[in-house]
Amino acid sequence: MKKYIFLLFFVSTLFAQSAGSSGLSFLKIGFGARNIALSDLGVVGTNDITALNYNPASLYKAQNFQLLFTHNEWFQDVRSENFGFGFKMFGIPFALGVNTTSVSDIEVRTKPGDVQSTFNANYFYGSLSTGFRVYENLAFGATVKHIYEGIFSDEATGWALDLGLHYEGIVEGLELGASIKNLGSMKELRVESTKLPTDIRFGAAYRYQIKSIESELLLIGGFQKYSQTNDNHVHIGAEFFYDNLIAVRGGYVSGYISKNISAGLGIFWNQINFDYAFVPFDYNLGSSHIISLKYTFL
Repeated sequence: MKKYIFLLFFVSTLFAQSAGSSGLSFLKIGFGARNIALSDLGVVGTNDITALNYNPASLYKAQNFQLLFTHNEWFQDVRSENFGFGFKMFGIPFALGVNTTSVSDIEVRTKPGDVQSTFNANYFYGSLSTGFRVYENLAFGATVKHIYEGIFSDEATGWALDLGLHYEGIVEGLELGASIKNLGSMKELRVESTKLPTDIRFGAAYRYQIKSIESELLLIGGFQKYSQTNDNHVHIGAEFFYDNLIAVRGGYVSGYISKNISAGLGIFWNQINFDYAFVPFDYNLGSSHIISLKYTFL
């Protein structure tokens, strides 16, 4: 019974107050343990390859090649893997992203009694992103995604576009960002096309240098809305980064029925970053554990 309830919950929407009319909820899953620990806003405060999932305009700050792998162990049997690769071509930063998400061992029943068989629901997207300055402190970015969904014997593909803006320079340490994600469409899944969860975000981040202990405090806040629902989400996050070695993070997001707080930590060693995030859920859904490993080429 848990499988039936969960599959309906997952396919309709990912933890929203109102179900809305979109699907492909895996597109709402965060990219990178650091961002998820910071309330999963991501449109600001992101200065690495993970910007490809939130605000591609922030990629303009990328200076080096980067490789990222994230394993997201959600509740029940939902798993998500993210891969990212950042590079420069003709002096312009680009990022390749991959997401694979699966819901395993969904039971098939046509009558009361024993389970007749099981199947997996599989989701995928591959993306190409870029971001660059368009005027002084203003940057623009775009991401193109190819999307796949497969449920039982049915499958469909589609395309989506993300657009973002990033601005800094009003006050030292302050940055502003905005993005709109998942503009596009899917082909028919059996008889009807799945609607993409169009996602609108904007926010601000402030970095304060604590020079006496060679540390940095990051504060972020922002607003998010899925256009197909009536819900509004406020995101708040904070990160204390000590001596370029260890980071402690926490976050809060409003407007969801099953989650609100998040926490995590990061460890930095030479070019290797290890990040962990923890997100508890209500209604006996369990907890989510996210692990990211990033390597930066010098």
